[in-house]
Amino acid sequence: MTRNAKPFDLIPLFAALADPTRLKLLNLMDGREVCVCYFVEILNQSQPKISRHLAYLRKAGIVNARREGKWMHYSIERPEDAGAASILEATLMSLKAERTMQADLAKLGRACCEPQRFVTLQGAPVPTRLETSTQ
Repeated sequence: MTRNAKPFDLIPLFAALADPTRLKLLNLMDGREVCVCYFVEILNQSQPKISRHLAYLRKAGIVNARREGKWMHYSIERPEDAGAASILEATLMSLKAERTMQADLAKLGRACCEPQRFVTLQGAPVPTRLETSTQ
């Protein structure tokens, strides 16, 4: 941390990680950029509810948003703070072992392969794998 850098606030991070829907969103974003419409389809939640949870994750400093035309794409942003980054990484690793999280990833895989099967995904961009950078 540089001399003038503000320390990472862990309270919003832990609060963000304390909600099942937000954990599901993080699981689906791990290693990829996902359009909000996929979250709505996979999690069977309303778009306003998904957007509210994504805003919470953005405010906690662990999710990025990018607009492309009418589509909003979301991805995980690793905190620069080593402690916060390790908490996020440990959480993401734990999610990989959860059956419900694995089922959500399987649904995402099916939706990406056959978006025409889902009315809400008509014309939506397919989630893309992100390049992993060593930090």
